[in-house]
Amino acid sequence: MNQRLHKLQAWMKENGIEVSFITSSENVYYLSGFFSNPHERLLALAVFQEEEPFLVCPGMEVHDVKSSGWNQEIIGYSDIDNPWELVHTSINNRISTVRTVAIEKEHMNVERYERLTSLFPNAAFTSAEEKMRKLRMIKDAKELKIIEEACALADFAIEVGCSEIKEGRTELDVLNAVEYALKKKGVTEMSFSTMVLTGANAASPHGNPGTTKIQKGDLVLFDLGVVVDRYCSDITRTVAYGDINDKQKEIYDTVLKGQLAAIEASKPGVTAAVIDLTARRIISEAGYGEYFPHRLGHGLGISVHEYPSMTETNQLIIEEGMVYTIEPGIYVPGVAGVRIEDDVFITTDGAKVLTKFPKELQIIR
Repeated sequence: MNQRLHKLQAWMKENGIEVSFITSSENVYYLSGFFSNPHERLLALAVFQEEEPFLVCPGMEVHDVKSSGWNQEIIGYSDIDNPWELVHTSINNRISTVRTVAIEKEHMNVERYERLTSLFPNAAFTSAEEKMRKLRMIKDAKELKIIEEACALADFAIEVGCSEIKEGRTELDVLNAVEYALKKKGVTEMSFSTMVLTGANAASPHGNPGTTKIQKGDLVLFDLGVVVDRYCSDITRTVAYGDINDKQKEIYDTVLKGQLAAIEASKPGVTAAVIDLTARRIISEAGYGEYFPHRLGHGLGISVHEYPSMTETNQLIIEEGMVYTIEPGIYVPGVAGVRIEDDVFITTDGAKVLTKFPKELQIIR
């Protein structure tokens, strides 16, 4: 079995957990190497302290599981089978007494939880989330290499987006050109819905691109990410189309100053709170504190939003091997919306910035 499974088993032994029943696609992939979006069907990985784990999946995916490299037991089921009966039998064949089961409480729905409690009425249920988050939080060399490739493609996407900015083109025109260029490079999936927002729309942190036309004097915000081998990148750049006014420039410079300071503060031994507050204080002292409404960033990996959450209250100690985003923003309705985001990898010396597209204000003419 792989080292990730061994680490989970060691935790189970320390905490007296007989079974870990993992059901999120991301965590199943992290532990097994097999990724699936089974929709309403059951996908699960059952892990035991000593006994052989098994993976349960729709029967139509058994071949794909084998092709992924999983060489432990696979339980495939048809759409007329009851997979829970198969799960119950397979667990009972391995261990006689189930006292504690670890599940992803934030992922498992009530119906599935009730199924498990009916199968093991005398068992206590505990959370597997914290352990899985900590396992995934530290990236190995292979993971880092994949994320770097995803970041390079994100940089390329921003470059394409800037080249597509022309007066009268809509947000969706530019967005479509970006994603088409990525598809020609073999990209099949974005980390999330690509955002291209211009003018007043950029002042909405999670705005929806539409048919708004780009005009001279607009700030244009790009927020996008690319998936490579199941790992995500996430970048935001804000550029100017033509000359912008002094207030817009002041907002841009303030965000950039805060973002650069937070990168500089990112190193092993400091807390997530310190890093968030480094940027937040700069933005607040410039008079824009109320217009920075979100956290500084988030972990990044198989999911685009992973542990940890980079907030001003999170006392988590930053460790070597972590990957997270640094993305302060200022959003003043009717004036400007600016966000600048990079993905960083923590080394012994500090933060290695993985997204490379220039952050000095780009003026497109």
